[in-house]
Amino acid sequence: MFRLIPLCAVVSFFLSQPLLAQEGTATAKRTVRPEQSELQRQARAEGLRTVYSQPADKWPAPHVDEGVKWKEIGLLPEVVHPPENPHSDAKEALGKALFFDPRISGTGQMACASCHDPDLAWSDGRTTSFGHSRKMLARNAPTTRFAAHQQNFFWDGRAGTLEEQAVAVLLNPDEMHSSRDHVVETVSAITPYQKMFGEAFGDEEVTLERVGQAIACFERTAVNGRTRFDAFLKGKQDAMSDSAIRGMDLFRREARCMNCHHGPIFSDGEFHEVGLSYYGRKYEDLGRYNITGLAEDVGRFRTPPLRDVTATQPLMHNGLFHLPGVLNMYNAGMPTIKRKEHQQDDELFPAKSPLLKPLGLNKQDLADLAAFLGSLEEPKLRVRPPELPGLHPAP
Repeated sequence: MFRLIPLCAVVSFFLSQPLLAQEGTATAKRTVRPEQSELQRQARAEGLRTVYSQPADKWPAPHVDEGVKWKEIGLLPEVVHPPENPHSDAKEALGKALFFDPRISGTGQMACASCHDPDLAWSDGRTTSFGHSRKMLARNAPTTRFAAHQQNFFWDGRAGTLEEQAVAVLLNPDEMHSSRDHVVETVSAITPYQKMFGEAFGDEEVTLERVGQAIACFERTAVNGRTRFDAFLKGKQDAMSDSAIRGMDLFRREARCMNCHHGPIFSDGEFHEVGLSYYGRKYEDLGRYNITGLAEDVGRFRTPPLRDVTATQPLMHNGLFHLPGVLNMYNAGMPTIKRKEHQQDDELFPAKSPLLKPLGLNKQDLADLAAFLGSLEEPKLRVRPPELPGLHPAP
């Protein structure tokens, strides 16, 4: 019987197996990996559980392309607040109030929490968000849960700090539709806020920059790291299912995910063209090109973190996909748009990332990958909206 093979031999066997598919090119199909029996799958999970129960420096090397500066997936580090905006309990409390307060928007009806609801994994569950006057915005609202560990913000990276991001949303005419004067005058007129600003900043002066600092301070505290994946890494070996363990190995190796999704939040923080710019068609979005003006940035979007990915669907910058569809697309190497006759000399025609290649994963593999990504979901943690200064207590 297969199960009588010594476990060390099983581990060695499975870690030494080739991809079982032809390499091909970025646009060619790959041979689909053969499916395995349940006995084989169980034996593989047992072997991999042993391997990944070791310290990360003992794990098998990930499959990444040459030149990719990857970091190992793992536990979230401690949150480090920037020296120009240090944390204090008073500033965090002020930021929480402002995050939930719709009065700082142009209509007085829209708050940061309208699109980043803690009950919806700090997103809004919509394809794309509603903005000012219920305008349908062009992009999906990403979770703010892991903002403390990111270096740039928005899908196109147009904000370099979380403080800049908060202010940009307030002033965007299609989003919160506010203004510097409206924010300052509204908050300054609310007596309890005056005391909160004094406690947070040393004096009661209200400025737009301070509002952004307070909101960013609060957002940096909304990090948990209580997933089944985290529990497994902390020594609870049964925290992840057999399917998730197999998926973790696929994620790091045959599925090539760590070319872009690596590090503690499963994102390289870089910008990639993944074939979803819809160039020249409905839903066209030129992505980072609109910020930099560089032709090579057409259609590039920031790599989203994969922590909580199953709780923040729909996915991608346009919110048009759910997890099964995204996995199928990546398995196929993502869409490759072809130039039409009138686009032959178009210097802005997007070029898909060379990191994307057909994978040849079978249905079992895709189910295992989905199980691993499910292990990255945070447990529900109720975050009650605060009593807003100057209003009656929330029920």
